[in-house]
Amino acid sequence: MALFEKAPAKINLSLDVIGKRMDGFHEVEMIMATIDLADRVELNSLNEDRIEVSLWSRYVPNDERNLAYKAAKIFKKEYGIKKGVHIKIEKNIPVSAGLGGGSSNAAAVLRGLNKLWDVGVPLEELALLGLKIDADVPFCILGKTAIARGKGEILKRLPAPPSCWVILAKPNIGVSTKSILQRVNVDAISHPNTNEIIKGLYEGDFQHICKHIGNSLECITMSLYPEVKRIKEKMINAGAEGVLMSGSGPTVYGLVKHHNKAQRIYNSMKGFCHDVHIVRIIG
Repeated sequence: MALFEKAPAKINLSLDVIGKRMDGFHEVEMIMATIDLADRVELNSLNEDRIEVSLWSRYVPNDERNLAYKAAKIFKKEYGIKKGVHIKIEKNIPVSAGLGGGSSNAAAVLRGLNKLWDVGVPLEELALLGLKIDADVPFCILGKTAIARGKGEILKRLPAPPSCWVILAKPNIGVSTKSILQRVNVDAISHPNTNEIIKGLYEGDFQHICKHIGNSLECITMSLYPEVKRIKEKMINAGAEGVLMSGSGPTVYGLVKHHNKAQRIYNSMKGFCHDVHIVRIIG
């Protein structure tokens, strides 16, 4: 029997790198929200004790390097499962885009295998297991809108932003999060005012949220990839109320309250950028 899981993308309303931990990881504070751009993950249990991943993407491996494969391997080991699984991924989220596609695929596999094999693990436990795969996986397990602290494992739900449209624009490049983090100088980067974003979420104040969204990694990515800066400038000039790079980039998003304006910005970005979407925030 096949089991299907939706694997939605995320955007960062804030991303702050606070410092470097003794274990080598970065201490972060991130507000993330899921959006209705999603991959589709299909899981089929196998009698043979093996993991198979199939997908059509020349940019994504289908072996041990794939985060969905890693998720299945870790789940099987953690809970002593001797069955195998075939994982089929239908990719809709751009790759290496700062939208958490790989992490969301891994989260979908953890949630799906928990159901497929009737293991009955609470989502909070799955989230901690997901941290062994990638820092964004714990959030992707829970979804909606939340703040993540520590390495990404300390999560607290937040109210969803007021209803709005999100325009995503990704240039024809991929960005390695690891390579960006290696260039972080905590004393030199900007730090968003996370508390003001939280205040805007609780008050349902769209303009306040747009005013305070921020990303500590944005200046680093833009210095390496000037096209990201050009996309942000164009989206601001087109009239988006809040514009920010998501994750380590290179995707830039714009928050827009009304659909007519969102459609105009989407159309203007389509003639300028490789990969453009118009979506909503989930929850």
